[in-house]
Amino acid sequence: MEVVSKTPELIVLRMNANESLANAIRRSVAEVPTLAIDEVEIYKNDSALYDEMVAHRLGLVPLKTEKAMTKKTKIDMKLSKAGPGMVYASDLDGNAEVIYPRIPITLLGENQKLELVATAALGKGIDHAKYLPGLCYYRHILEVKSSPEIDKIVESGKGFIKAEKKGAKWICDLNESDVDTIERLEKDSVKLSEEMLIVIESYGSMDAKDIMAKAIDALTDNLDEFEKSIK
Repeated sequence: MEVVSKTPELIVLRMNANESLANAIRRSVAEVPTLAIDEVEIYKNDSALYDEMVAHRLGLVPLKTEKAMTKKTKIDMKLSKAGPGMVYASDLDGNAEVIYPRIPITLLGENQKLELVATAALGKGIDHAKYLPGLCYYRHILEVKSSPEIDKIVESGKGFIKAEKKGAKWICDLNESDVDTIERLEKDSVKLSEEMLIVIESYGSMDAKDIMAKAIDALTDNLDEFEKSIK
């Protein structure tokens, strides 16, 4: 396995894997405990949005998930703002860190006000999408037949890995548009290799590498539980 790219926001792994394993990792991301606003008590809402819509938008605001947090973690946050003006995620006041302060919640007009108390807790994406820590996807690395016209397309491609020439073929990562162009030039010139790229993009609540590690832990726990159940 090779780490192709690693930043707090993104990790890309290159590995020999089948689609079943890659998909199991992808699904396990939804089992990573993540902090999000779970309950909202609204005292005053003069905005054009219903209380339920305001609560929904607050739930989708990414919050920093700390390693020390547990199932018992509860963090209260308050919001009180008068119009005119936009209510942003940064207007939430409490001990949870808002990742993207400029997320708009609702618009207040003259003499309008929004007052509420929100409670953030850990949850999992399998229960609600607001708890998803990031996006995971995968695709096969491609084997592309070499020719003068195809070589230009491959060499100008902007995939996660740099194209590698091996004999009469390229090992590369191309977008769908480039693949379609190549197949119009020469049918059946693109094949899937045995290698795959697994990509995790963080929404900001935790580093991408931590999402990957915790997804693997969740998958391992599920396999252990399955093994015990069939003994």
